[in-house]
Amino acid sequence: MSSLFPERFGHWTASSAPVNVQGGPDTADAMKVYDNAFTEAGLTECMKRTYSDGRNEIRVVLGKFRDPSGAYEAYTAALEPGMKPSSLGSLSAVGKSQLLAQIGNLMMGLHDPRNISDPDLRSLVLLLREHADKTPLPPVRTYLPESGLVDGTQRYALGPIGFQNAMAALQQTEAASLSGQVGFASGAEAMFARYRSGKDEGVLLLLEYPTPQLAELHLRHLEIALPHSAGEPGAPIERRGSLLAIVLSPSSEQYAKSLRNAVNYETQVTWNEPSATATDPPWTSVIAQIFIGTGVFMVAAVVLGIAFGGVRVATKIFFPGKVFDRPERMEILQLGLSGKKIDPSDFY
Repeated sequence: MSSLFPERFGHWTASSAPVNVQGGPDTADAMKVYDNAFTEAGLTECMKRTYSDGRNEIRVVLGKFRDPSGAYEAYTAALEPGMKPSSLGSLSAVGKSQLLAQIGNLMMGLHDPRNISDPDLRSLVLLLREHADKTPLPPVRTYLPESGLVDGTQRYALGPIGFQNAMAALQQTEAASLSGQVGFASGAEAMFARYRSGKDEGVLLLLEYPTPQLAELHLRHLEIALPHSAGEPGAPIERRGSLLAIVLSPSSEQYAKSLRNAVNYETQVTWNEPSATATDPPWTSVIAQIFIGTGVFMVAAVVLGIAFGGVRVATKIFFPGKVFDRPERMEILQLGLSGKKIDPSDFY
């Protein structure tokens, strides 16, 4: 893990050795480490290192996760409402005192990002990306509508702990009990975000399952377990293929419906396999080919028979008793009814 930290990048040089970050939120660091939630997300190691450009110091914290999905869960858990995307792209967010960025299976936290320029920051990210896992991120994150999204409220969960933490961060404690009905053991993934449009607001929850059958099964469980107060007045759970969409605590039923309709998820159902054009020839052609093939075999048999018999007859004529039917090779049984000895040449 320590080898991931470069000795220098841009105008910055390391001023300390990498140090392990232990559990519990360390408010002095840009990235807060919560033992249970980050362990569920697959955190394997977390370290920090200080850099200096001769005038200022920055503290870089790196968390290494089992895969990019776990790193994305940790990244969204560390977001705070109001954080805006930084110049590094969509998988980064900057606030008053910290910058967060996900780089493959790595999560980077930077304390006091105002001290570092954008080119230096990009050079650091490029160095880290060389060692990061390039597996694609979960697609459920792309299903969230963009219109009305409150920045910093996105949350992704792969397990019940992340689900409950997201509910708490979005002030949906009454719906936190749904974590047991979601079906994380079946491969479910949860995506949250708060939306606001004028006086309307609500929390959109997306649940994606490996198959539509699992989505339908857990939809029934969730309909029973969903607290009335959490869903009113837009309680219905909408299913599209393998995706469930729920709007928690919407300001109106109409706004809940508009949020569900805005989800960027399309399904394609194929009822029948594509038909193939028949390539078999017509039966008249098949019969004609059978007759032709039979005729060819008959002609070949006649020709070969004549050739074999002709060679044998010609040999007997021009070389009598030398190739076929030689007397010394012929054996004839006789009954001995007469005293005349049989001459084999008589049969030639």
